[in-house]
Amino acid sequence: MKSAFDISGIVCSAYIHIPFCRRRCFYCDFPVSVVGDRLRGETSGTISQYVEALCQEIAITPNFGQSLQTIFFGGGTPSLLSTQQLAKILESLERRFGIAPQVEISMEVDPGTFDLAHISGYQNLGVNRVSLGVQAFQEELLKVAGRSHSVKDIFAAVELIHKVEIPEFSIDLISGLPHQSLDQWSDSLAKAVAINPTHISIYDLTIEPGTAFGRYYKPGDNPLPTDETTVKMYQMGQQVLTGAGYDHYEISNYAQPGHQCQHNRVYWENRPYYGFGMGAASYTTGKRFTRPRKTQEYYQWVQAGGIIDCEVTPPAEVLLETLMLGLRLAEGVSVSLLKQKFGEGKIAEIFQCLQQYFAKGWVKVAEERLQLTDPEGFLFSNVVLADLFNKLG
Repeated sequence: MKSAFDISGIVCSAYIHIPFCRRRCFYCDFPVSVVGDRLRGETSGTISQYVEALCQEIAITPNFGQSLQTIFFGGGTPSLLSTQQLAKILESLERRFGIAPQVEISMEVDPGTFDLAHISGYQNLGVNRVSLGVQAFQEELLKVAGRSHSVKDIFAAVELIHKVEIPEFSIDLISGLPHQSLDQWSDSLAKAVAINPTHISIYDLTIEPGTAFGRYYKPGDNPLPTDETTVKMYQMGQQVLTGAGYDHYEISNYAQPGHQCQHNRVYWENRPYYGFGMGAASYTTGKRFTRPRKTQEYYQWVQAGGIIDCEVTPPAEVLLETLMLGLRLAEGVSVSLLKQKFGEGKIAEIFQCLQQYFAKGWVKVAEERLQLTDPEGFLFSNVVLADLFNKLG
């Protein structure tokens, strides 16, 4: 496993952004393009044009490393791609970078956007991990969130995933939705556990400016659950899922033993990765770069050569990024690696800043690793990280 501080240029992971959705969910601030309920990869010239640009970007990107060990198709709704389009993208990646034999290929899929032929085709192309965007198991909450699928669609999608026996299967849930009660949350957790995916992600709703929710609601206002209720939801999720045998390995993520998402660990360990597509971020040769978020601007950027025009991230920012990302993991950050990269003096500053949080029981050091405690430290991670940024930034 590479060091969390390796910016030598060796890159083994790629994120591919597929921006197309049937509709924009009310909480979403991702760069997406709405195609409606009738179009998908097989019938949309817009999607075909985007895939061409995406493959062009891949072809002109410098190869900084070895064969890809993780590939993640996110969105948007990647399950709107035809199998031929997915094959084209994977072939482009293979030609440019090579794909390792034991690669983890993850794909976000939404209920109601694929059939047996699609999911089987994706698997035949090498997809061995899918993340199903469930979000809630109640019809009323799906409508509140602006989702395009129904509860019936969820269980139909689960049946297809089980039928083709994709080895890694994750479910996404959202807590803190408008009108969401603790009873509904308990029901969603129980249904998710009953499905028995190898991985479950729980995201607490964030009200983002520019989204429909950002126009409808202000944080803390009804009908959003109170802070006390969302804390109870987080604690309930931790208790139910760890009680069902899932390891709480990251603030928002739970996995059965041996089934963590290897691609996402690249982010949390602050390792380099390629990013491809509209609005996609990359981290190569010490540079963080985000591509244009609008379609035509992205196409123009690719046509102009896909130049990454930014500076190498300064060491002080690398330190803060390493803490911000690494402390999301239950295992935390290696103190010895921090000392090796940033020096004894900086470590002393970090520990001085964290003294009050050690006293509160939110932060600890175990086996030479700096960690947030579960669940208290995870619940107050924003407070801890904000203090670190203010004092070390």
